[in-house]
Amino acid sequence: MRDYTPADRPACLILFESNRPQFFTEGERAEYSAFLDKVEAGGEAYFVLERGGEVLACGGVGLQRAPDLAYLSWGMVRGDRRGTGLGKELTRFRLDWLRAHWPEVRQVKIETSQHTEGFYARFGFEVAGRVPDGFGPGIDQVRMVAAL
Repeated sequence: MRDYTPADRPACLILFESNRPQFFTEGERAEYSAFLDKVEAGGEAYFVLERGGEVLACGGVGLQRAPDLAYLSWGMVRGDRRGTGLGKELTRFRLDWLRAHWPEVRQVKIETSQHTEGFYARFGFEVAGRVPDGFGPGIDQVRMVAAL
């Protein structure tokens, strides 16, 4: 696991594409690209999980306006590597990073889909809200929160 660099953009965009249409919509591609612009400008903490020179997963963290609330952002595993434990490794890393770097944080939230809410529930996240088709047709927006 390491910090994202601008050279990782093509690999991260490939990861994004490998997760469409089940986890992301085409319309979210521009949003994700704008997010990477923000990361490259130093506005967000974002990480890549690399093995053998290949980027296999990526995801970030951020602080909410409330000083004790953080969030997980744009986490994904390359489509052909889902179910191999990389998502667990990425999520644990980000939660541990939050504990180490922002000890004032007491809660962490994520906006995910119905397809991954069960995955995050294993880390103590609980559903705080749901918007059917909130991300796009067939992809609900599920707000989840966990104590850190």
